[in-house]
Amino acid sequence: MIKEILTTRCVPAAIIDDVEAAVPLAEALLAGGLDVLEVTFRTDAAAECIRRVAQGCPGMCVGAGTVLTVEEMDQAAAAGSKYVVTPGLGEDVVARAQKLGVPIIPGVLTPTEITRAWQMGCKILKFFPAGAMGGIATLSALAGPFAHKGIKFIPTGGVDAKNAAQFLALSCVAAVGGSWMVKRELIEAKRWGEITALAREAVKVCAVR
Repeated sequence: MIKEILTTRCVPAAIIDDVEAAVPLAEALLAGGLDVLEVTFRTDAAAECIRRVAQGCPGMCVGAGTVLTVEEMDQAAAAGSKYVVTPGLGEDVVARAQKLGVPIIPGVLTPTEITRAWQMGCKILKFFPAGAMGGIATLSALAGPFAHKGIKFIPTGGVDAKNAAQFLALSCVAAVGGSWMVKRELIEAKRWGEITALAREAVKVCAVR
């Protein structure tokens, strides 16, 4: 799995509308101590943003998020994504990622989905939407039957600076994902200094072991 994610324990998920903002965003995060960035496929600019960061910021572990189709998986891989995150368990997307040799973190929500993801060889899973589906209590209950299989989770959706440490205190949590340090409005306004400050705060919050 991607060592940067497991080391930093924080995955900023960004929606980037303007490709010109991709590299400055990555540089702002790096200045704050975060060397992981998930660019979500929620805009037409996503693939080009990933390409620019992959080429222009070698110190950044850039990946693709919200990947829903095999076509998007191919675009992400071609752009240089070092990992891929999906909101749900799309088995065709998982299979394609594995064929291409790109680490994938599929989204899960139920014991059945966790079991199937594990059967497909995935041991780091996205738990989404964490906040809306019971948060820490639900994740703790779900994780129990799978702990001995080495399965770890990255909760996203409703995770922020206030509760990230609580999630990370769980032995089943490998990292947390969120957009609180890369909010769309901050990127659009090019408030790079503020993003750096939020990234620095996130590093401190996620340092809990």
